[in-house]
Amino acid sequence: MKVLTLNCGSSSIKFQIVDTEEESKIVKGSLTRIPVEDSVLEINGKEETVEVNDHERGLDIIFDRLEEKELFDGIDAVGHRVVHGGEKFKEPVEITGEILEELEELSYLAPLHNPHNVKGIRICREKLPEKPDVAVFDTSFHQSMDEKAYLYGIPYRFYRDYGIRRYGFHGTSHKFVAEKAAKKIETNLENLNIVTCHLGNGASVTAIKEGESIDTSMGFTPLEGLVMGTRSGDIDPALVPFIAEKEDISSKEVEEILNKESGLKGLSEGNSNFKELIEKSKEGNKKAERAIKVFRYRLKKYIGAYSAAMGGIDALVFTGGIGENAVELRKKVIQDMEYLGFVLDVERNNARGGSFVITAESSEKQAWVISTDEELEIARETFDLLK
Repeated sequence: MKVLTLNCGSSSIKFQIVDTEEESKIVKGSLTRIPVEDSVLEINGKEETVEVNDHERGLDIIFDRLEEKELFDGIDAVGHRVVHGGEKFKEPVEITGEILEELEELSYLAPLHNPHNVKGIRICREKLPEKPDVAVFDTSFHQSMDEKAYLYGIPYRFYRDYGIRRYGFHGTSHKFVAEKAAKKIETNLENLNIVTCHLGNGASVTAIKEGESIDTSMGFTPLEGLVMGTRSGDIDPALVPFIAEKEDISSKEVEEILNKESGLKGLSEGNSNFKELIEKSKEGNKKAERAIKVFRYRLKKYIGAYSAAMGGIDALVFTGGIGENAVELRKKVIQDMEYLGFVLDVERNNARGGSFVITAESSEKQAWVISTDEELEIARETFDLLK
């Protein structure tokens, strides 16, 4: 089956055409900087500048280019990334008119993401009406969490009336790398306790016990949990009214600061790029060192907490742009985890990208770097649902 995967974000559209039989990528592309006159369309490594005023025009251009390059023939289905499925959608679902209305109703849970996901689905259904559409949710993998993990310590009526709870995100990535790690270790995933660390501009950690997510660091929104590129991660909620009063701004403006001006950017006073922060820290830049230390400490704390929650860890997985490339970060995280059974192999850890073990032969437990592939996972789940 050939599956077109589509990920419509607030200012970008990412797409691939995946052959699920060969698990190969026929097309990989993106359209970024929507909506501006000099949006950038990239298909299989070749870029061009295009004028895009909205997502509909963006999809028009993408489909036109794929047809021109004769890359559009033979598509059997479309798999859509949908950020939030609430409690209703615990697994992928074929999209009908009724399902689409339900997805729109869930937009209040992810107002920055779901409306764009839904818009992409509507446009795709108009342009490819004969092809089935499947929604694959970032949140669905975490629907196995028990209420002791997903409930907040606030009046229960807020959960009952408004659905306020921990949902978790990056589920497609966490699932993909956990399954791949199990294959590498040559053990059934159901027999393992794994902590997966998806580390990029957005970052999250998940505890996977016997193949199911039992806890994850992101919460009601992707703001909770680890320190991220521009997101604060965990904070005392009393800081919101405190900052609002001190700065004479609204709570909405504080939320904007926590999402876009905090994390690595806020701690380093200006830089959210982890690679650049590493270079600056090597030059002795104290602001960069400070940001990295806080990021690393929060990560180690979550790993330790999830080890306690699962009664120990069998494997640890790093993925995402930072997880796959930040050699020194991985070293500092693992080097004193002998008590959990991890012994680092420095030479193995010096590699970047791909999939490889970074613990020593003598290590009781294994730590891995595994490249995530959310688009392949979306294509797999689309195929599995439709076959």
